[in-house]
Amino acid sequence: MGKPGDGFAIAMADFDMSRPAVAALALGISAGAVSYALDYAMDRITFGKPLVKHQAIQFMLADASTMIEAGRGLMLRAAIAHDAGNPNTKLASMAKCFCSDAAMKITTDMVQILGGYGYIRDYPLERMFRDAKLTQIFEGTNQIQRMIIGRELIRQGKTTSK
Repeated sequence: MGKPGDGFAIAMADFDMSRPAVAALALGISAGAVSYALDYAMDRITFGKPLVKHQAIQFMLADASTMIEAGRGLMLRAAIAHDAGNPNTKLASMAKCFCSDAAMKITTDMVQILGGYGYIRDYPLERMFRDAKLTQIFEGTNQIQRMIIGRELIRQGKTTSK
């Protein structure tokens, strides 16, 4: 509890903790989508070979895995800064924004790998796709995250001289 009038500042400070958690959620959705699509692509035969042997599919899986690892590093930095009591507003917003945008791209690509099956409720990728979209919206939309990141960059000022 804070003093009267401190509620907004307290609520905003809570976002510095919850946004890395949303990033972690987005990463979990992404990892689950890649795992499911990889299993499917290994079993599905197209043009006489497993779907996973097609270069385009490998590229989608490689890009998704790379984005997950990059997001994990950003999410961890934001969480560690918060746990250490250090300012993490910019990192928290960056982690939430990057990881949720990555989750949306990754789930879209994994739905593509399954083709029509990826878009029906009988397969879990359809739910992962919808859940990924939600991570872009709650705890502040990604447009708001970009505003916060920009504000924090301006607040920090220039870091190099001309």
